[in-house]
Amino acid sequence: MSNIDLVVFDMVGTTIEHGDQVASAFETALKRHDIPATEGEIQERMGASKREVIYFFVDRHHGRNPESSEKTKHVYKDFDQLLTEYYADGGARSIAGVEQTMLWLRDHDIKVALTTGFDRKVTDTILESVGWSRDLIDASFCGDDVPQGRPAPYMIFRAMESTGVTETCRVMVVGDTALDLQAGSNAGAGAVVGVLSGSHSIEQLGKARHTHIVSSAKELPELIRRTLL
Repeated sequence: MSNIDLVVFDMVGTTIEHGDQVASAFETALKRHDIPATEGEIQERMGASKREVIYFFVDRHHGRNPESSEKTKHVYKDFDQLLTEYYADGGARSIAGVEQTMLWLRDHDIKVALTTGFDRKVTDTILESVGWSRDLIDASFCGDDVPQGRPAPYMIFRAMESTGVTETCRVMVVGDTALDLQAGSNAGAGAVVGVLSGSHSIEQLGKARHTHIVSSAKELPELIRRTLL
């Protein structure tokens, strides 16, 4: 039997192909409202709740006040619309080998969950675009489902609760950003795996606590067979 009962995957960059669409949506939405943010600053925050990222930049520019909260709503609305239109138009594609990995996990009685910093509308648009159903994944959780996004571990805990997994040491967390790995460590996951298919480099991932770094999620079956069976 495997020492893993649940694998919690990030979405874009980990299971869904990563391009510049998320960063571009951030840049466009922020620029429309005259909120400054550099490409590097946006990249550093990949993996976080998208609302929290936008609030950070708005708050930095305007200061923490009621106007910042209202401005965040308007910027986020533009960001959300840009991404929803992109993914609804067929912009979501699964990373090569990921679906086979998920099927392998299911065949070995390992639950599969997805977590993301997007809201529910964008999350469901992506899932519909790639055609992933309950036959492939057991649960999905997004930034709006928890009181605080990554690096807080709450989405991972929600995934455990939803799938009936009670031991954090039997959970594997997989992601392409340092925040993904930090969330996994904060949850006490038994395996915290970085993948090089998305936003962050091996140098960036290496600075966060982890147990493994692999090229992509398609390598997980071999990793589990080699080290966790």
